[in-house]
Amino acid sequence: MRKLSNADHLSGMSRRHFGRATVAAAAGIVLAESAGRSAPTHASNVVLVHGAFADGSSWSKVIPLLEAKGLNVTAVQNPLTSLAEDVATTRRLLAKQTGPTILVGHSYSGFVITEAGNAPNVTGLVYISSYGPDEGETHDELGKRFPPPSGVSAVRLDEDGFLWIARDKFHEVFVQDIDPQQARILATVQTPVAKQCFGTAVGVPAWKSKPSWMLISTNDRLINPDLQRFMAQRMGATARSVPSSHASLISHPLQAASLIIEATGL
Repeated sequence: MRKLSNADHLSGMSRRHFGRATVAAAAGIVLAESAGRSAPTHASNVVLVHGAFADGSSWSKVIPLLEAKGLNVTAVQNPLTSLAEDVATTRRLLAKQTGPTILVGHSYSGFVITEAGNAPNVTGLVYISSYGPDEGETHDELGKRFPPPSGVSAVRLDEDGFLWIARDKFHEVFVQDIDPQQARILATVQTPVAKQCFGTAVGVPAWKSKPSWMLISTNDRLINPDLQRFMAQRMGATARSVPSSHASLISHPLQAASLIIEATGL
């Protein structure tokens, strides 16, 4: 499938909504990787799910952009203690939404939204620098399909069974494209994830019955970009790419918000 050029992509974006127009103004950072089979879902609600080593505040730059479009936005605060508990927490928040809802996940939470997205009010899924697992796959197994990226070596397992990113490596491996001082703050407040989360198999994937979108981080040091492309193609997702670190929701919030807005149909 032909990758669109900046000119191709920008010409279409100039006629569309706020999110993509804003990205166009940023010189076409987001490129169309594939058209996928996804169609806008005309949703009024967005539920955001954070990944490992972070919490709901990691969406703080994306939330205002979504609210500016009139969307009702809610961010989950998952415990990161087990996949089952993270899915249950996300489902409780989904149950509080009225009307069609787009479910968005970053990083590890691709596993969470893949299961929780089977809720009847979820009309589409957006994966941000994330995993799109198939039924029976675990995080650890899926990560072995492609060579491990450089940042994996900075992840440490403590005596309680929780994984952390070494503080002195956090900027380099998690979000190398932001100011070092801001990265130090993120490293200080990082939320560890239970190792068992990465070894638990996902159930029936919501993306098999609902449209999906994926933002691929081409400079990701925690999830191999080729793995992200593989998962997007397998899901039939509408894929976009951005030259971002793993934490694209922090370093490239305009592009992350643009894809979410696209999924809502606004």
